[in-house]
Amino acid sequence: MDLNADVGEGFGPYAMGTDEALLPFVTSVNIACAFHAGDPIIMERTVRAAVAAGVAIGAHPGYPDRRGFGRREMDLPPDEIEADVLYQVGALAAFVRAHGATLSHVKPHGALYHRAAREPETAAAVARAVSRAGVSILVGPLGGEVLAQAAAAHQLRFASEAFADRRYDATGGLVSRDGPDAVLLLPAAAAAQAVEIGRDRRPDTLCLHGDTRGAATIARAVREALIAAGITIAPLAR
Repeated sequence: MDLNADVGEGFGPYAMGTDEALLPFVTSVNIACAFHAGDPIIMERTVRAAVAAGVAIGAHPGYPDRRGFGRREMDLPPDEIEADVLYQVGALAAFVRAHGATLSHVKPHGALYHRAAREPETAAAVARAVSRAGVSILVGPLGGEVLAQAAAAHQLRFASEAFADRRYDATGGLVSRDGPDAVLLLPAAAAAQAVEIGRDRRPDTLCLHGDTRGAATIARAVREALIAAGITIAPLAR
């Protein structure tokens, strides 16, 4: 199972998370592409650090919504979504190539991720963009059949994802970030959930958010718990 983290989500002088401290504990990263967060300097710096750490690199495109960190719904037509995603993936791919690496996958961010998981038109627009960008793996939520079907229709491999540091409700859905207990901040709690998900639900990849407080400590605990449980940690593209 892959262990991924969303990184590169600062802007200019404003840092978001401690990306370099997180890198030793994950097998892949999803780098913001300057729409919901990030900028060209941060993209280059984050790609350089990821290459040095030997982790797989994915693009993390989102809605053009810096103020809302890409977590607010935006009613954009499919052709605009497709162009926006293609633009972002292409920009990150250029940095990755310049550092002698290959872009492994694409994982939509925030509201775009969730909308693509439930709305066929959005899912198709994202999948078309990923295919046109020449990337072969599209990451989406475990059980997200709408996005999985769109990926298959565009000859993409769909990689199912669950979250180590987000709380799930009784129906198996994510607790809304508007609630007080949406994020698991205790390393032991995130590690226990990661092992349970890895054993029982078997996603292709498990996510940690780089902007979660204490992300590196949580990542260490999650990785150690997964290995102790006999779960092999490996990047998606292997």
